Amino acid sequence: MPLDPDQRTRLLAAKARALVVDASNIDASELTVTPFPGGALVRAENAAWCLLDDGAVRSLGAAMVLADRQRLDTLHVMAESIETAGVVARRAEQFRNGPTVWRIEGRSLVPAVPAPIPAPVEPSAAARELIGMLIAAGVDVTVEHGEIRGELRGLEIARVVESTEGTRLEVGVGRHDREAFTMVHGNLPTAQALESVIASVDAVRRADAEAHPLRRLAPEGWLRWRLLQDPYLIGAQELRPVEPPTPRDSVKDIGASIAVGRDFAGQSIVVACSVGIDLDVVPTAADARVLNDPDAKVVIVVPERDDHPATRRLAERLVGPAEVIGLSGEWRDRETAS
Repeated sequence: MPLDPDQRTRLLAAKARALVVDASNIDASELTVTPFPGGALVRAENAAWCLLDDGAVRSLGAAMVLADRQRLDTLHVMAESIETAGVVARRAEQFRNGPTVWRIEGRSLVPAVPAPIPAPVEPSAAARELIGMLIAAGVDVTVEHGEIRGELRGLEIARVVESTEGTRLEVGVGRHDREAFTMVHGNLPTAQALESVIASVDAVRRADAEAHPLRRLAPEGWLRWRLLQDPYLIGAQELRPVEPPTPRDSVKDIGASIAVGRDFAGQSIVVACSVGIDLDVVPTAADARVLNDPDAKVVIVVPERDDHPATRRLAERLVGPAEVIGLSGEWRDRETAS
């Protein structure tokens, strides 16, 4: 059976302590362990060693912020898998005085090799044939890691799914909703099913709508949609959506939504939209720049209330130009925010 979160946290803390003892020859009694979501940080004198949970690529920002708060000069990051260690190492390279990243081999640590830029995954011809149905319905079409999605104000409401049974357009907010909708309305023509979902979501996903779960989902996608409608809000002349550096498995996943474009000075920009306090938005934005345009300026956009000093301190450490913009007022709806 899987470990509960508390057990997992204790296991990570114990493993991190053991790895640091072996790597540094420091007595275990001299170490201080601080667990955090997705990892555990071990303090050894004026240095920190952070063990990331398997696959916890998005915990790098939290580790860097925690080390910064404790005013530690050196940060080492340890990861188990080649994939996680490689992506974290690639992101760490984007910071001045960035962390040293290690891959765990048994009880030893070896330097992590930065992961190469992945080749884009293109949708199949059969999948692309269904884009017209999404456009005709008036929803926004995005492509993330080879998958075509239909979005309404930044929320996924349809996806082109390929399987051994063929290629089809499934409607619903997320995988479980798509499956439930198919079970209940399986005989409804796809165009009508899409129209039904659009009407339901559109009624509640508005700035002036009453509280509703669909209003709270994917706020960073909503913020990106807002900027795509009015790029001048951040001094941009044009923006287009692009996929995030790592795939999102669920509409409930937290993570920056990415766009690219140009500002009024003609400078290429990579924009990372985030809502709430996301400690990994800066490493994610830096990685998005590597994947899209290494010479671009990073622009991190958050609502004014989420413009946290920790985000700005990390952004100041980035190699290359970077800016954090806190949007004031109501950003959700184009009409009320103009």
